[in-house]
Amino acid sequence: MVWVVILVVLMLMVGPVMWLRPSPRQRRIVPLRNAANKAGVRVALEKPPLHGTNTAMPAYRWYFPAEAPGPRFVLVRDSEASQVLKPYLGDWRWRIEPLRPLPSVARETLESLLSRLPQDALVVESSETALTLWWWESQGAERFLTYDADLRRLRSTLAGHADRPPPSRVLPQETGETREPGGK
Repeated sequence: MVWVVILVVLMLMVGPVMWLRPSPRQRRIVPLRNAANKAGVRVALEKPPLHGTNTAMPAYRWYFPAEAPGPRFVLVRDSEASQVLKPYLGDWRWRIEPLRPLPSVARETLESLLSRLPQDALVVESSETALTLWWWESQGAERFLTYDADLRRLRSTLAGHADRPPPSRVLPQETGETREPGGK
């Protein structure tokens, strides 16, 4: 009887410790996200640009330089897209198509990347500020670094090709007039 009590007490002590152990998925994701952070990629859990999805999804972001914004577009994997959306390449569809045609080098890099991405990569999005890959992190750190190289290349070819031209600076003309404080 004493042994049974000791065994139950030990199980009560060890049980909570077992709950604290990371799952196999967590053990795989930690090195992946660390490798992404070391490569300068920002990782965040956010709501993806998918219709009807309210759950957060990992977003891996490569930022454009402030002086060279990128074009706006969103490509969605066919499995998550409406059949009404315009097909692009393979099983990818335009949710938002760029206003201007992509440079040929950027288009070739994008097409090569799309053909290699894993099936859990659901969205590739470009905005003026960043290039974002929305995926469920099915690959390890080593495999991710091969995508990182392609996404960096894509970011560099898209940089400076924003949909709208940069704002022009208009300098005020000197008229010789002076204004009083308060704008009168």
